[in-house]
Amino acid sequence: MIVAKFGGSSLADAAQFQKVRNIIFADSRRTFIVPSAPGRRFDEDEKVTDLLYRCHTEQAEGKAFQKTFEEIRKRYDDIANGLKLSIELELYFDEIYHKIAMGASADYCASRGEFLNGLLLANYLEFEFLDASEVIFFDEQGIFDSEKTNDVLGKRLEKLENAVIPGFYGSNPDGSIRAFSRGGSDITGAIVARAAKAELYENWTDVSGFLMADPRIVTNPCQISHITYHEMHELCSAGATVLHEDCVFPVSRAGIPTNIRNTNLPEHPGTMITCTAVKRGDFAIFAGVSGKKGLSLLLVEKAQTDRSWAFVQGVLQAAKKCGLTFQYLPSGINCVCLLVETKKYHRVQDFFAEEIKKLNISHSLTIQPEIAGIVLVGYGIAHNRLTVNRIYEALRRQNIGVVMINQGSGELSTWVGVAENEMEAAIRVIYKEFA
Repeated sequence: MIVAKFGGSSLADAAQFQKVRNIIFADSRRTFIVPSAPGRRFDEDEKVTDLLYRCHTEQAEGKAFQKTFEEIRKRYDDIANGLKLSIELELYFDEIYHKIAMGASADYCASRGEFLNGLLLANYLEFEFLDASEVIFFDEQGIFDSEKTNDVLGKRLEKLENAVIPGFYGSNPDGSIRAFSRGGSDITGAIVARAAKAELYENWTDVSGFLMADPRIVTNPCQISHITYHEMHELCSAGATVLHEDCVFPVSRAGIPTNIRNTNLPEHPGTMITCTAVKRGDFAIFAGVSGKKGLSLLLVEKAQTDRSWAFVQGVLQAAKKCGLTFQYLPSGINCVCLLVETKKYHRVQDFFAEEIKKLNISHSLTIQPEIAGIVLVGYGIAHNRLTVNRIYEALRRQNIGVVMINQGSGELSTWVGVAENEMEAAIRVIYKEFA
């Protein structure tokens, strides 16, 4: 059984709905469908979710939101009329308009995009409609309640042959609507796949899977046909953006593979994401390369005369206490080196320094800003002893200075630090060396 999620570009208009229907009925295993709100139909177009957020803002500022709301209504009417659907949306529009006028939350407003699109798609497919607010739950702190959701949703799905479950939102303990962060329909799809015990989670979008590098930096990069969840997370941590960062956790923990597919090119196999690389036929030295700017290299080093063994643990505890997250941690027994987001560090730097002083260990603290972190990812990396040498030599030949280079012990990735203004050139050099 397959759970299939379709993004906003896949459901932007009636013609896209027809493509989605053909895809779903091409394989009877596609049982549970998770839709996003309608996306852009052309470059200058606006996403329905953005229009709904604008309605909320206009109402909150005391401005008239009727014109924006009519744009939204027309988008759905055009889809319904184009597909000759029997569903009547007027009562739903009246209710949504009234609630926005009465000051409904931003989460409620934004969620109506997926809600309405789910109604249309369920009617078009002749599937059951299952409102996400009935089966996806958040706790009192607004944190997603994965186990309650999995239990309730799983039991509901057992009773359904086919269903459409709108993405992006669920409900608070008091029944009010709470939305995931933007891109959250990907999370809903993975949640449904886990609860349904699917054999495969398909994520249909407007790209044919992952590329080995950002096409805005590298010309015509190769496609990744197979990648593991761990490799994907490493690439995303350094700037790659294809899936929502939280969207694969439910399926990865359940051992369910994810297939990224292109609605506009359904014959393309896309990228398969699995828990292990055992079945990967094209086992290459690396799966991809990505980079992220706006980083700083923070070095906290204790005096050589100090014999304390608690220094590293103390520094990490201090970072945790002040909420300082880091991208990478190349450290030793006498020092802690953190690759951090510069803006986040500046917000907590005084607090962090004070916490370090409380350790009562003689130390120095230095920071090197304007760093770009580049990660070379792939299980084949650590099996090749010359990887670090090849990276260093390739960059040296192009006169690109290396601020940091470190190969992880998990046989997965190598991190390279360069000056921000040299990131794009460094990525091109590394890609050419290993692709």
